[in-house]
Amino acid sequence: METHHPLNLPHPSLYQKKVLISTSAGIGLENMDIMFLSFSLSSIITHFGVSSTAAGFISTITNLGMLVGGIIFGILADKYGRVKIFSYTVIIFSIASLLMFFANSIYLIYLFRFIAGIGAGGEYGACMSLVSETFPAKKLGKATSTIAIGGQVGAAMAAILAALIIPIMGWQMLYVIGVLPVILVLFIRRGLKEPEAFQTSSKEKKRSGDFSLLFKDMKTAWQTIGLSLMVMVQIAGYFGLMNWLPSIMQKQLGLSVSGSSMWMICTILGMSFGMLTFGNVMDKFGIRISFVIFLICSALSVFLIVLAKGEWSLLVSTVIVGYFINGMYGGYGAIISRLYPTEIRATANNFIMNIGRAVGGFSSIIIGFLMDNYSLMVVVIFLSIIYVFSLCVMLSISGLRKLEKA
Repeated sequence: METHHPLNLPHPSLYQKKVLISTSAGIGLENMDIMFLSFSLSSIITHFGVSSTAAGFISTITNLGMLVGGIIFGILADKYGRVKIFSYTVIIFSIASLLMFFANSIYLIYLFRFIAGIGAGGEYGACMSLVSETFPAKKLGKATSTIAIGGQVGAAMAAILAALIIPIMGWQMLYVIGVLPVILVLFIRRGLKEPEAFQTSSKEKKRSGDFSLLFKDMKTAWQTIGLSLMVMVQIAGYFGLMNWLPSIMQKQLGLSVSGSSMWMICTILGMSFGMLTFGNVMDKFGIRISFVIFLICSALSVFLIVLAKGEWSLLVSTVIVGYFINGMYGGYGAIISRLYPTEIRATANNFIMNIGRAVGGFSSIIIGFLMDNYSLMVVVIFLSIIYVFSLCVMLSISGLRKLEKA
């Protein structure tokens, strides 16, 4: 009688479904909380009478919190467990969100968003490690891409809730909604257990959470640096599209669609379908070929923004661009989880992703400078070049070639 390893069943088991639902919801609610800032920023500026520069620092300090939380909780998740740390990070960013309701100065806003960033930054590595140790390698691309789609759903939820709550109850009440993820913790702690791979690693008392293992030799050091550079490009392209596209539309076509729910929904749908496609392509054809296809298409598709001559053609262009540039996002959790051993998996995921977030987020400043001093074509060329750069980096990471042969 033929037997199957529980990770290699033809269809997801009940436990695998629970893991996928929990981690998708966790990433989605985290992204919803982070996106609340985008929709409440103008209200915060008016409420506290601060400058745009002072308000812009809120996003910067949130990213710094994510970097700190990513490093700390990545190490803790490798030492004490993915499920346990996952639940703690959800509690931290939920409570920090609720505290925004009581903030009576811009300095308390800074403090509470820094704490929220710590929780949000720590969650990613625990989630991706939990999924990678629950699903087989041949299905991991689709699984991690599904989680990334959860993040896009969270962004859409933030837009909808902001439109409903802020005009009626004010921006503070929006953050009270952010405490709801605590309910998810009850589901996580009751329905999930630590993966077998983590339990085995703990019993063998390996060097869990040892940060130095990310740079233990030249090959591993370049692998860590190279993946961080790829994530920087990924985040830079995402913020370049989401933060500046409304301004590009207004400048190029005399349109203002920043408040258009159709634009937001269509762009998010394009990104979500791109993630789902990328996950399936990676599982079927391999890591390197999937990244080659999407990075080349990203480098070419950004030129559609310049070629668009009307509101609808620009809308279609952004859907196509979003499909390719954000389609790769879910793939990083899969490849990082496969490249690094169990004992430093969460540490690697959090360090690489949050370094990418912290540095890649500065792309908004670069693109703003290019828009002020040069033409839109220069902006597009800049975006195209960074995707070609990411492609070259990807091809130079020897560990990815070995995964293809495994």
